[in-house]
Amino acid sequence: MQKKTALVIGATGVSGRALIEHLDRQPDWNVIGVSRKPPYFQTKARFVHADLMDPQSCKDNLGGLSDVTHVFYCAYLDNKVIAETRAPNAKMFANVLPVIEAAAPNLQHVCLLQGTKYYGQYLGPFKTPAKETDPRIDVPHFYYDQQDLAEQASTGKGWSWSAARPHVICGFALGNPLNIITTIATYATLLKEMGQPFTFPGKPGAFTSVYQATDAGLLARAMVWMSTNPDCANQAFNITNGDFFRYQNLWPVFARFFGLEASGVETVDMPTRMAGADVLWDKIVAREGLQQHPLAQLVNWNFANYAFSNDWDVMSDTTKCRRYGFLEFLDSEEMFLDLFRDLQRKKIVP
Repeated sequence: MQKKTALVIGATGVSGRALIEHLDRQPDWNVIGVSRKPPYFQTKARFVHADLMDPQSCKDNLGGLSDVTHVFYCAYLDNKVIAETRAPNAKMFANVLPVIEAAAPNLQHVCLLQGTKYYGQYLGPFKTPAKETDPRIDVPHFYYDQQDLAEQASTGKGWSWSAARPHVICGFALGNPLNIITTIATYATLLKEMGQPFTFPGKPGAFTSVYQATDAGLLARAMVWMSTNPDCANQAFNITNGDFFRYQNLWPVFARFFGLEASGVETVDMPTRMAGADVLWDKIVAREGLQQHPLAQLVNWNFANYAFSNDWDVMSDTTKCRRYGFLEFLDSEEMFLDLFRDLQRKKIVP
């Protein structure tokens, strides 16, 4: 059995962690993780640390990885202003790709992690369901920069590229507060402690619009599939759970799970609403014997504002991945509840 070597860049985030946990279970894979911090979970992967914004750091720390066959690029540098995420994220990938290409003579594939921002989902109502063949929007984005670089660099070479386009990736990563699962769970926990009903904090239209999600484990399996299936070379695939939901239907389910009274919409500014909640959270952690993680490691209230503000339908067409052979799907309601239970097992929330 010839082993493949995965280089997972952004290895401690939600997507990177799920990829590593999936590949750890595969006998024909070796795994190297790249992150700014050491892993906080059990893994067989070897970790290296590099500053992706620094070309010299990339050369020094990644330039010797000659055994890499597959790259999974999951790194992301956030900014409150979405337009300002373009330059640094394009630069990081441009720093990494030539180093790995020069170091790894047996490189076979580079898989990019994108999302529905590719279709302009973050700007307002867009064509739904979004298809991979839809034209790019006029607003520049680092997804386009990264894909263009991968296309150009792979032309005439022995390696190919692919791109996964999920929406609202659901899983757990410590220190990654841009996470809908920990956002909902900590919000519910704090409201319960305050003795208040479980209100939906976003816009009324976001409560009723059609939405979708992508389980991090399903996404990991899809990214490995598209990276190792020759038919998927040089293509993009929408990857979601395969179903749709409205928060107005899920919110009462979440309320019952956390033992709260379900309520309707109460549009609030979450940073203002949750000002001072850190002290209350520390009290809950001490009383319930939870892992001692500061609230800021679990939730970003500005992200919560964004996550619950989409008052238009978000729908991706996933017939292409099924046509090419990826047939997995999940019930999103069950996924949310399973991930909430996982947070309880990990003693992240009570």
